[in-house]
Amino acid sequence: MAMLKPKTPEPRALDLAETRISAMTLPEGGWAEPARREALERVRKTGLPISRDEYWKYTKPDTLTAVEAPAASVFDGKEPPVFDQFDRLKIVFVDGVFDAEQSDDLSLEGIEIERLAESQADIHWAKEVYGRLEARGQSLVQRPLAALNTAFATDGVLIRVTGKPSKPVSLFYVHEVETSDAMLHHVVKVEEGAEVTVLEAGPAAARFNQCMEVEVADRATFRHIRAQGRDHERRAATHLFGRLGEESTFKSFTLTANGVLTRNEAVLELTGDNAVAHVAGACMGDGDFHHDDTVFVTHDAVNCESRQVFKKVLRNGAVGVFQGKILVEPGAQKTDGYQISQSLLLDGDSVFEAKPELEIYADDVACSHGSTSGAIDDEALFYLRSRGIPEAEAQNYLTLAFLAEAVQEIDDADLQEAIVERISQWLFRRMAT
Repeated sequence: MAMLKPKTPEPRALDLAETRISAMTLPEGGWAEPARREALERVRKTGLPISRDEYWKYTKPDTLTAVEAPAASVFDGKEPPVFDQFDRLKIVFVDGVFDAEQSDDLSLEGIEIERLAESQADIHWAKEVYGRLEARGQSLVQRPLAALNTAFATDGVLIRVTGKPSKPVSLFYVHEVETSDAMLHHVVKVEEGAEVTVLEAGPAAARFNQCMEVEVADRATFRHIRAQGRDHERRAATHLFGRLGEESTFKSFTLTANGVLTRNEAVLELTGDNAVAHVAGACMGDGDFHHDDTVFVTHDAVNCESRQVFKKVLRNGAVGVFQGKILVEPGAQKTDGYQISQSLLLDGDSVFEAKPELEIYADDVACSHGSTSGAIDDEALFYLRSRGIPEAEAQNYLTLAFLAEAVQEIDDADLQEAIVERISQWLFRRMAT
């Protein structure tokens, strides 16, 4: 794996880290303690992110690094949660605290589920994964908020998949307190030949720092569909780390509507031949909205495929950011890497910042990236209006068509339909505004 060039941390970044650390308590004991202490040292060496950092120049991290979480009003919408119509194993966290009454029994065939807070033995399968994938990701680009999470998160779920569960695991996050500051760390290990679907939904907290580390063994499959909550004033920094074995599959899709600041990071490493990794997202922002997708995919095996597909719809001064990289290591021949990031700007005030990157050290590869930004197609709009469709409604249909490539990365037709329905609701609510 390529290594990060040594970098002298800014004094301000180090001061921010020490201030934040001094206000927190490091959990002690159990199998996770060594990984926690190593993560704490990573934070102390790198500091917390500041705007001068290369991968933070488009997103101001101040409210994510401050000791106190900024207040966020609780959204009082009446619509049901996005995945409510599906048969699923539901696990509920309220402001980052597990809610046993709202959660289902954690028993399900083909899968073992345990809470991080209740796993205190000295020996545990998760010890091989917890903090390990996050640490590997630091060698590519420093991710101190993820390391802070590894050090201090006290709860989350540990999921070991040994078969093919009959229904998805659904993590549902509820925001109830305006100043809540939640930190959760999930570990998923999909054993050889097994497969699982993990759903995530809900705003989680006023400020949310989350890590999910996913180990996908040979010929295993991991599917992930996430819908981030509608509480507009919420802030979130999420980190998805994945390592793929031979002939394995990893697919993740995220829908974001609203949120004053969201930073979703994905760091994927293809280490087994013939692996497939897709990560995609669709976001819709209106007004005081800043959404950042930062993705790093490393090909370190032969004949692997990766796709990054991100679409953003922005209006009334909303800001979208995409930073995506494909790294092809020496020997990773026959790599197929595809990356596209596009924005649809519905007015002249919104902004899309894109930084696509390719770094290739093999000669038998097919890698491409593209990034575009534009407005609604006038000819297509005229065509729909000439058929009697009102302008605002026609814009919505064209917006749905624009987002389709990202949504189609969901390979379950019913889940795809649920996401399209949620996008449609967001669009048509705004027709009169």
